[in-house]
Amino acid sequence: MNNHIEEEFDIIVVGAGHAGCEAALASARLGLKTVMFTVSVDSIALMPCNPNIGGTSKGHLVCELDALGGEMGKCIDKAFIQTKMLNVSKGPAVHSLRAQADKQFYIHEMRKTVENTDNLYIKQAEVSELITEEIKDGLKINGVVTSSGAVYKSKKVVLCTGVYLNARCIYGDVSEYTGPNGLRAANHLTKSMMDKGISVRRFKTGTPARVDSRSIDFSKMEEQKGDDFIRPFSFSNDPWDIEKDQVSCWLTYTNEDTHNIIRDNIDRSPLYSGDIKGTGPRYCPSIEDKVMKFPDKERHQIFIEPEGLYTNEMYLSGLSSSLPEDVQHAMVRSIKGLENAQIVRNAYAIEYDCIDANQLKPTLEFKRIEGLYSAGQLNGSSGYEEAAVQGFMAGVNAARSALGKDEIVLDRSDAYIGVLIDDLVTKESFEPYRMMTSRAEYRLLLRQDNADIRLRKIGHDIGLVSDEEYEAFEDKLKMIADEISRMETKIAGSNQRVNDFLNKYNSALLENSKGVSFASLIRRPELNYELLEEIDDERPELPWRVREQVNIEIKYEGYIRRQLQQVKQFKKLEGKKLPKDIDYKELSGLRIEAQQKLNLIKPENIGQAGRISGVSPADISVLLIYLEQLRNKKE
Repeated sequence: MNNHIEEEFDIIVVGAGHAGCEAALASARLGLKTVMFTVSVDSIALMPCNPNIGGTSKGHLVCELDALGGEMGKCIDKAFIQTKMLNVSKGPAVHSLRAQADKQFYIHEMRKTVENTDNLYIKQAEVSELITEEIKDGLKINGVVTSSGAVYKSKKVVLCTGVYLNARCIYGDVSEYTGPNGLRAANHLTKSMMDKGISVRRFKTGTPARVDSRSIDFSKMEEQKGDDFIRPFSFSNDPWDIEKDQVSCWLTYTNEDTHNIIRDNIDRSPLYSGDIKGTGPRYCPSIEDKVMKFPDKERHQIFIEPEGLYTNEMYLSGLSSSLPEDVQHAMVRSIKGLENAQIVRNAYAIEYDCIDANQLKPTLEFKRIEGLYSAGQLNGSSGYEEAAVQGFMAGVNAARSALGKDEIVLDRSDAYIGVLIDDLVTKESFEPYRMMTSRAEYRLLLRQDNADIRLRKIGHDIGLVSDEEYEAFEDKLKMIADEISRMETKIAGSNQRVNDFLNKYNSALLENSKGVSFASLIRRPELNYELLEEIDDERPELPWRVREQVNIEIKYEGYIRRQLQQVKQFKKLEGKKLPKDIDYKELSGLRIEAQQKLNLIKPENIGQAGRISGVSPADISVLLIYLEQLRNKKE
């Protein structure tokens, strides 16, 4: 009799964080029998760090994920306790929605969704080994083994292990081999991955202390309220259907006393003593890093954010640290409003194993292990949102591959998701990767507000956007087109009513003129589509998302047209495919560094080759000549 369990699934997902949930939901909803493993069922959709979803550029990712048929946007729309649009003083390209979450409610809602999805099974077990077989060009995945010896067979496996691989939590002299929030670490899978030839590295992240709200003097802080207009992340939700009282956040600052406490104890920081070997995120540094690297800065912002309605715990955003407990205590209490603060949970750094994502194809499948995919913080990225979108794409591609369909790759002109994945698999990264609007070359086209216009059709074609949702989207497109056409043809005459309106908003009057189109008026910096309603008696009743698009499409038409021309050039280079079996060492004219980098990354096309660090424009010219010679040979 066999002493071990043996089961078979279409898709195996290892990990149940934000990447794991999206991967498992996508594959199960596409009809594949899917199992999701987690070291603890209580860690499904866990938010171990910040209590929010979205933010600068991250809001774009959540909206794109929703447009494709993912779950995160719908879940945070149920679980938010405050919502705010960031960067509203700037152009629409960088407007980013951010929502404070009730952590427990978010976890509860996502777990409920996962547990009630057909074809999706949850197992609490530690995956310790990958089962593979040798094939011509490497290995092929056949399943996984758990630490109890149970065998689960599958042709497709998606790794979404987050920060759990050989995880170590550290503050001061305290070092515990656990995952976040004291959950079990996964201590066996790394060895199996390395045995299969996967290159592994060590990264670090951290989280601030949590304090009891009853011990905070909010009167010494600046109140940060949410927006009056509640804008949902999900394109399936209408703001008028969301009624909720919003909870405030609070702003305070570090001071010279705080900085002196840190400087006096910097030798006790494991970051500076050498105890922490992993590389931390540049764009989310610890407070000790900020103080030591920016000595001239007199203060740093600290946002006090509620962890939810269920608890008194407040998150000290901006005060991430791995300093000893007594130093943390003194440091926190040196800050205005926190003089009597009671720390509920100490801040800590966490070290974990992750991979060099250059080992992946743009589909997130390993180049050398057929059927094995990787997503989230395992790929060297940071953040809930970055993890979720990678999980979704890996889950979709694993499922489509299992069904014998073409896999989906979004390029840099399609979505922030495309920028994120292309950066991870193409560029060398020596620290946790964080999405930023500045990373996207075509950010005027990749706005948060038009994510559905860019991606809804793809989500529908995949099978994760319902016919009903898609019909509503098509109705929206028609309304936008019709209203833009009306604005281009409707003329504002040089009459008293129009000139009184223009005068009111300090706009140039229409004197002795035949009049101008309403679209021309919208393009004036001081005017917009909403304001023109005062002189537009024929204006139809339109949903707010339609009105928003009409305004942006007209106002920024020239810039958008220019960026579309740039995309055309970009697509040309992306369309020049490179052979998969090419050995770049055999191409004369390529510099040695370019040969090495090209053989390492194995770019799919000329465009991707040009984004590899160490590949020069001269090297690209050599590749273009090579492709031309290949084409001539074929002809």
